[in-house]
Amino acid sequence: MHPILARGRFLALYLGIGVLVGGLLGAMLVAQAALDWTEALLVALPLAAVYAFVCLSGWYVSRSMPLVATSAVRILATALTSAVISSAVWLLVAHFWIGALVTRGWVDAAGAGAAGLDALIFSLGVLLYLLSLAISYLLAGFEQLRETERRQLRVQVLSREAELRSLKAQIDPHFLFNSLHSISALTGSDPAAARRMCLLLADFLRDSLALGGEERITLARELALVERFLAIERVRFGSRLQVDIDGRDAGSCLVPQLLLQPIVENAVTHGVAHMLEGGTIRVAASGHGRRLSILVENPCDADRPRGRGVGVGLANVRARLSALHGTDARLDATEQNGVWRVEVTMPLDDGH
Repeated sequence: MHPILARGRFLALYLGIGVLVGGLLGAMLVAQAALDWTEALLVALPLAAVYAFVCLSGWYVSRSMPLVATSAVRILATALTSAVISSAVWLLVAHFWIGALVTRGWVDAAGAGAAGLDALIFSLGVLLYLLSLAISYLLAGFEQLRETERRQLRVQVLSREAELRSLKAQIDPHFLFNSLHSISALTGSDPAAARRMCLLLADFLRDSLALGGEERITLARELALVERFLAIERVRFGSRLQVDIDGRDAGSCLVPQLLLQPIVENAVTHGVAHMLEGGTIRVAASGHGRRLSILVENPCDADRPRGRGVGVGLANVRARLSALHGTDARLDATEQNGVWRVEVTMPLDDGH
């Protein structure tokens, strides 16, 4: 709904402006058609009220052709065409209204048929419509500015929440317990593997803490952190966990920090961990035109226990994408033929 029609005080203010325009038109009729003030206002005020609602259509024109996404030539041509059509309709209504007033004897026929009256009404109609369209674009710009500010605030809040959740997950006692337990078990049977896992765990925690303070990082750095996390998990799961990561073609693209971490954690915890024979976690990224696509796939057991953690992690990623890119980014999660598939698509940002 039009914002003026949705709020009573805006509608009252708008109609008040319409009365002023009617008074201006009445003054022109007094000067142009030699009508007295009573006759002029009887003609002008109803016509101004009708055209006030016709001019509301400028709002929908401005919404359908945003300044940032439409060429200037198209906007100008559409604006002129809309103004001419609206003014022509207004002139036709004026003919019927003035004719009715003359028939009833409320307006002098000589004054109503004065030369140049049609040109006056038509030209005023064009100017008023173009003015209303300009104001509509101005209001749309303010609305877009407010929406951008709200989105930036949401990005900051969600980014900070994601950072805190990620840091909490990275030092979660359960995660550390599993890793330290595996290290303890390996110290007797395979000291070299235990040492390797200690180093991987230290590198992972150090890098995750460093990335947590940044808003955007290259996809290559994000994938490197994913590889460190999966390297730790491979020490725990051994050959049951296989990894296939391919993001070379899109490594320089910028993505929100720690975007893939919740997705990959889900792939291990709720996917491979429930498969007796294990499986492969596949991460692939590619750019198509101005879009970046990141795919994470893992095998899953249809009879696995359904925990709550999966939805929370993916919901957080969705919220961050929405805050950053609105409807231009999305996350799709599907399960088919024993494969859990999460695909993230977003505008491609190469930092230039």
